[in-house]
Amino acid sequence: MVQYLGSPLDLSFAALSDATRRGIIDQLGRGDASITSLADQFQMTLTGMKKHVQVLERAGLVVTQKVGRVRTCKLGKRGLNAEAEWIEAHRKLFEARFEALDEIISEMKQEGSDD
Repeated sequence: MVQYLGSPLDLSFAALSDATRRGIIDQLGRGDASITSLADQFQMTLTGMKKHVQVLERAGLVVTQKVGRVRTCKLGKRGLNAEAEWIEAHRKLFEARFEALDEIISEMKQEGSDD
């Protein structure tokens, strides 16, 4: 099935949904790397690595630069602030729901012990 991703959040979360791409982000956090060295490190084909890097580039998480025959990757400047804010807002929502559920369970236990 074809999925059309448009918003920056959609692109970021889709890019980060894959363990290899998260590993690439981790690696690039330690320093720039060529696509060839990333492919070697992750034990995959050059074509496979290029596809992963393209997904990360589309999301703005990675930028590449070609000098001669070497394409070097580095972290993009965009960061993950919007994604972190979205996660935090939803974390708070879940916590509120769980707290409400805890209260209901406590009330039910109280009613059960009154019998």
